[in-house]
Amino acid sequence: MEKKSAFTAIVGRPNVGKSSLLNYMLKQKIAIVSSKPQTTRTRIMGVLTEKDTQLVFIDTPGLHKPKNSLDKYMLRSVNESVAGVDACLLVVEAGKKITEGERVFAEKFRALDLPAVLAINKIDTIKEKSELAPQIAEMSELYDFSAVVPCSAQTGEGVEELKSELRALSSEGGFMFDEDTLTDQPERVLASEIIREKLLRLLDKEIPHGAAVFTERMKERENAEIIDIDAVIYCERQSHKGIIIGKGGAMLKKIGTYARQDMEKFFGCKVNLKLWVKVREDWRNRENILRSLGYDNNDFDS
Repeated sequence: MEKKSAFTAIVGRPNVGKSSLLNYMLKQKIAIVSSKPQTTRTRIMGVLTEKDTQLVFIDTPGLHKPKNSLDKYMLRSVNESVAGVDACLLVVEAGKKITEGERVFAEKFRALDLPAVLAINKIDTIKEKSELAPQIAEMSELYDFSAVVPCSAQTGEGVEELKSELRALSSEGGFMFDEDTLTDQPERVLASEIIREKLLRLLDKEIPHGAAVFTERMKERENAEIIDIDAVIYCERQSHKGIIIGKGGAMLKKIGTYARQDMEKFFGCKVNLKLWVKVREDWRNRENILRSLGYDNNDFDS
């Protein structure tokens, strides 16, 4: 049986459920999820190997107008991802009108002659499936998609069909990764992202997007199934630092507790997590800080 594979970029506007779909397909949480837009900042690769087919997914940041150097990096990340894959999975939200973002993606697909599957996510939020008909018709006029699949990353409805359609776009040539590979993200990056997810979920809208997390140390203890993790939360203002720490350190403790619980599930062992909060004013526009945090891009101004 010849092994097949395909690199597939997951693209779409912010907050349509791209990362949630990826996590559901992998049956493992590798991409952070929140109700706030622009949660994903970097390209996250997830690998799904089932029988003779390996699907390599690239979860990209939501397409939006850049306001700072970090946003420019995110936009460049999306463009590079689309340019270097075998197929694309465009995710839209059920019941929503076409936006300029979707038109931009359709133009990219057309220019690259790129096979694309359309996933209409969050169908659990609409009352009747018949409501999807006008949206499917409108999106089908936008681009000649290989398939249109209504689905829900929340309930799992339609996800198996979606995977089947994506497998149909794979080609022979062997696997790109070992069969047990789940992601290309280093463990330190995964730890940082887990912490950032808790910031997004527990704090007000403005603060999490002005915060970044860097895991300074991650070391497994000898003769003990315990990982020591030291991480720093960077924020842009002194007032934000106070909010992240909270009264008597209560908020920081809550962030740490929730993050540690997720880390223990993912890494499969006990975690000793220590957090610090530091102020780095306007870090989203300071390229040296962006690079130190892992947003490694040769040209943030592109």
